[in-house]
Amino acid sequence: MAELGRAALVITLGLSAYALVAGAAAAALGRRRLALSARNALIASFFSTLVAAAVLVAGFLRDDFSLAYVAGHSSRALPFAYKLSAFWGGQEGSLLLWLLVLTGYSALAVWFARKRARDLVVWVTPVLGGIAVGFSWLLVGVSSPFDTIPAPADGNGLNPSLQNPYMVAHPVLLYLGYVGLAVPFAFAMGALLSGRMDERWIVATRRWTIVAWTALGVGQLLGAHWAYQEVGWGGYYAWDPVENAALMPWLAATAYLHSVMIQEKRGMLRVWNVTLVSLAFCLSLFGTFLTRSGVVSSIHSFTQSAIGPWFLAFIVVAVVFSVTMIWLRLPQLRTTARLESLVSREATFLYNNLLLVALCLTILWGTAWPIVSEAVRGEAVVVGRPYYDFFLRIFGLPLLLLMGIGPLVAWRRASLRGLARVFAWPAAVAAATGVALIAFGAGSSIPGLIAYTFSAFVLATIALEFSRGTAARRALTGESVPTAFSRLVGRNRRRYGGYVVHASVVLLAIGVAGSSAYDSVVEGKLARGESLAVGGYTLTYRNLTEKDAANATEIRAVLNVRRGGDSLGTIKAGKNAYSVEQQVSNEVGIRSDKLTGEDLFVIAEQVNDDGTVFFRIFVKPLVNLIWLAGLVFVLGSVITLWPDAREERRLATRYATVGERRERTATT
Repeated sequence: MAELGRAALVITLGLSAYALVAGAAAAALGRRRLALSARNALIASFFSTLVAAAVLVAGFLRDDFSLAYVAGHSSRALPFAYKLSAFWGGQEGSLLLWLLVLTGYSALAVWFARKRARDLVVWVTPVLGGIAVGFSWLLVGVSSPFDTIPAPADGNGLNPSLQNPYMVAHPVLLYLGYVGLAVPFAFAMGALLSGRMDERWIVATRRWTIVAWTALGVGQLLGAHWAYQEVGWGGYYAWDPVENAALMPWLAATAYLHSVMIQEKRGMLRVWNVTLVSLAFCLSLFGTFLTRSGVVSSIHSFTQSAIGPWFLAFIVVAVVFSVTMIWLRLPQLRTTARLESLVSREATFLYNNLLLVALCLTILWGTAWPIVSEAVRGEAVVVGRPYYDFFLRIFGLPLLLLMGIGPLVAWRRASLRGLARVFAWPAAVAAATGVALIAFGAGSSIPGLIAYTFSAFVLATIALEFSRGTAARRALTGESVPTAFSRLVGRNRRRYGGYVVHASVVLLAIGVAGSSAYDSVVEGKLARGESLAVGGYTLTYRNLTEKDAANATEIRAVLNVRRGGDSLGTIKAGKNAYSVEQQVSNEVGIRSDKLTGEDLFVIAEQVNDDGTVFFRIFVKPLVNLIWLAGLVFVLGSVITLWPDAREERRLATRYATVGERRERTATT
């Protein structure tokens, strides 16, 4: 089986190399049959990679400990679901998952675009082939998951922190996001290579970009929930370098999805959009480098390995290639369209882009600073949480406000009188919210108060847009409110799906502000019968329990919970002791109030031999809005992605006409 897995990866490398070399030759020489052959090789590389992945999965399910990777990340006692997730629990398996997703994306992208953008796919094929060559080489020549050893009686098991249901889905979604950004990058580079600077590459990749962006966003939220439940430190995001590595390409892709609307509407920002696509992809490579090189310390990263220099070289090649192509095509990318007014929808989108990119680059600098400082001064200096929190407020709060301003501002030019009339109601809602919050004592945190007030403004503008659109449709058609509303959304899916996504971001902002600016915490050592009070709750330590689970011993401290004069039952927190892995993990206790969105969060940090326990107890207001935001985010993305045949035909006709006109102009 190991030989079969290795052979499949060698075939993938060969097919990818052929797609790169033959595809480049076919594109340069105009050889149609050779281009078709290169495209077929790229598609076939997915199936050979799938064989390699199946071999590795079979190794885990069969407890084949002759495979060093299986022996290092599994055991006979490991539950079935975690044997599957152990596939990507280590470096080699995660690289194989990356390659599988990459070849799958590549095969689907070139297949679906083969008719509508045939001349573009010719150039896209070698770009995707080149990316696949890089990753398949790492698996064949540097870090193979099919190395063999004399089979031990049992494996080392899986890291306890990865034995969590969220780890079955979180890495896969992140990879769907990371790798998915290769598709718009490849089409953008294909457009630059071919010299076709029209918007067809945007039409061909819009849904691919949204799919990758959605997967990356949901993957981060699942990762945050995993950290909240599993890591046992009382939070969900710690500005960890690997967490930042996933956030940065998402921010760049968010900026692109906004600015591309300006290019579609006005033909502006072509250079900027190609730059953003390149930035998002290069940041996804940088995130992979951080995770697998061992250059930063993180609970998410793997140990020091030989692939770090290869990944660094890969990033350099991608950056140099992108910059070179943009530089060479600058004359063709420039347009005559200009920003007509600083008070227009184009301007608000531009401000949005500048803030998103500024936040992204600020996080990049803080994440990379330990690497830079160690290279320059010989000492790795880590940037602390206050740095990130400061810039999140500086850039994040204006971004939140712009989400409410942008949709109500007219294209090209807006009058100040018209804006005052449009924003009167949302501004009144925001002002009333701010006054009410101060009256209820929320003024203790100025950033939290601003976040709540801006959130009320944005929600009011979203409600105004939906209500105005529904009312206008009812006036034209006489439809009922539910019918008019559903058809309004169905006929403007990108617009109103975007508003739903904005609503999810508002929920996220409220949840983050409430759980970080207004949380309560207490800690102390308790013996049986002793109590701690926090945030209106009283917790009394009752006893310790111990039981054997499938692959761990579960030790739990049981506490009675009261609020006021009401008994709320019990909450349990403690440790899991894993015998195979020889590790102990924190297992937190969480009691969620569904009505208020508040969590009572208990950590048993130390369980002593005499039965006493050292507890840290948090009360986190509104934290559950963060997880609700994820569901709303998915809903908005699905609405935006839902196929609209009329829009596709309109865009295809428009850009085909534009492309033909430009070709005639270039010929004359």
